[in-house]
Amino acid sequence: MSEDLHYHSHAPQPLTNVHRAFYIGIGLNLFFVLLEAIAGLAIHSLALISDAGHNLADVAGLALSLLSFRLLKVKSNQVYTYGYRKSTILVALLNAVVLLVSIGAIAYEAVHRLFQPEPLPGITIASVAAIGIVINSISAWLFLHDQEKEINARGAYLHMLADALLSLGVVIGGVIIYFTHWFWIDPLISIALVVFILIGTWNLLRSSVRMSMDAVPENISFNEVKQAMLQIKGVQDVHHIHIWSMSSTENALTAHIVIDESTSLPETEKLKQQIKHELEHQHISHATLEFEMRNAECETEEI
Repeated sequence: MSEDLHYHSHAPQPLTNVHRAFYIGIGLNLFFVLLEAIAGLAIHSLALISDAGHNLADVAGLALSLLSFRLLKVKSNQVYTYGYRKSTILVALLNAVVLLVSIGAIAYEAVHRLFQPEPLPGITIASVAAIGIVINSISAWLFLHDQEKEINARGAYLHMLADALLSLGVVIGGVIIYFTHWFWIDPLISIALVVFILIGTWNLLRSSVRMSMDAVPENISFNEVKQAMLQIKGVQDVHHIHIWSMSSTENALTAHIVIDESTSLPETEKLKQQIKHELEHQHISHATLEFEMRNAECETEEI
């Protein structure tokens, strides 16, 4: 079996080291979220509270990625014939909605504080955020080795790296407050963080809604998939194509394949394997194909 075919195997890949990185990353960042939230509430710093909310969202994202790996191993049954794969998409959708509500409340308070700033201990803000730089840098390092091999590990690596940079921004804000007593810097940083979180949350919401509606996954081109199947020798036409996300990590397809009347059963079976192999290169791991003779007519017209 070729390397490409093995890489696109239907079975979940062994991710023991990645699992450990997720567990450690979740633990470290959850500790920092609690520390940052407690400190932010104690000194009334919206910047720390906003950053805590952002880090909590990333903890949820790490947990969701870990959950997706676990749920892929759950066997299907007569009620849930696809297993629990779709739950990863539903959790992502719920996570996005909750985040939108929370950042709305933070933004409202930040605008109010911008016009009525409160005295804040800048050195405390900078110290807490500095701990965040260390924790997020360690978390990013945990995923450094596997981020080139696995897409979820790459996403976690980039998120942790971005969080370290955001914490650096809060440190700089705390230092400015300490030396200048420009207390309006705190809500200004909070607003900047809200905008940053909103962009990521909006993308999460859009992607999760798209997957919930069984739309064609964003990393797949409908036309490219169709053309790839049509270019295989023996395929006369392809229609009734449906492509959707089974989970946050697996894509599926159903299609009608038109072949010549003279095609034998062994040739049809070989053709099916060729098509499925090609679809794996198109990021589609589960394909159900129905073969039709050239003169056969489908009951309905579909793409």
